[in-house]
Amino acid sequence: MIFKSYLLEQNIKSLDGHKIFLFYGENEGLKKEFKEKIKKTHKDSEILNFFQEEIIKDKNLLSNEIESESLFVKKKTIFVEQTNDKILNIFEEIIEKIKDERIFIFANILDKKSKLRNYFEKSKICGISACYQDNEITIRKIITSKLIGFHGLTPQVINLIIQSAGLDRNKINNEIEKIISCFHDKKIDLNKIDQLLNIKSNDDFNELKDEALSGNLAKTNRLLADTVFEAENNFYYLNSINQRINRLCKIDEMKTDLTNIDSLITTLKPPVFWKDKPTLIEQSKRWNKKNCRLPWRKLIMQN
Repeated sequence: MIFKSYLLEQNIKSLDGHKIFLFYGENEGLKKEFKEKIKKTHKDSEILNFFQEEIIKDKNLLSNEIESESLFVKKKTIFVEQTNDKILNIFEEIIEKIKDERIFIFANILDKKSKLRNYFEKSKICGISACYQDNEITIRKIITSKLIGFHGLTPQVINLIIQSAGLDRNKINNEIEKIISCFHDKKIDLNKIDQLLNIKSNDDFNELKDEALSGNLAKTNRLLADTVFEAENNFYYLNSINQRINRLCKIDEMKTDLTNIDSLITTLKPPVFWKDKPTLIEQSKRWNKKNCRLPWRKLIMQN
């Protein structure tokens, strides 16, 4: 039986009636959150953790755990990590033995041909949920919901958090924990955010982006050779470029021959971070609506 991950986020107890539940996909942060929520709702159970490799080496391991009674608690909650099709036959053998126990298994990306995925999707007593990568909309919702009640949580601060962690939920949660720990009075100080967050991890790319959009060919070539690109941040890279071009197009639409660019940029919403202002002014001299409509930009927006 298939469950939507966003519905499980709202009500994790809705998976309780299923003997074995599979979470799969590339979103490690979401899978980690599900695991923590399950532990909280099953805190009266004995929690056991295994890896698929252990179970395959000892094919009676799960069966023995299910059949043996605990001296301290009646129920057992079992987590199995790094699973794939190789373990399916073991689950098929033990499914009828499961009574009060609950087994939650976690896998990476499973394609449509996966036997494990197909089994769980078609089963009436097992459940499955895909944990797809977050997009900017879901990340913004996470930040807003977890920092609700904090004064100073402006779009600018949210952008800085995303700049620091990209669209990685694990990293986003780490940055949120930093903010909660630092600002005990729930008043976010914009001047401290820059030092608190791991923004330096993306500084190299942002410098490359700014030099490229400013038309500095020599510096762009040097930075292309020096900058380390991480595949997991590809969406962040493209989105960062697209956001900056959107701003430059907005500036071009608003300005006239008599416009003071400095004053115009001050009126933009969300506000421009003070240290980005000189770069944005320089780039606005080179970019106009015609540049923004070039075919390569459509590729960025599609990705």
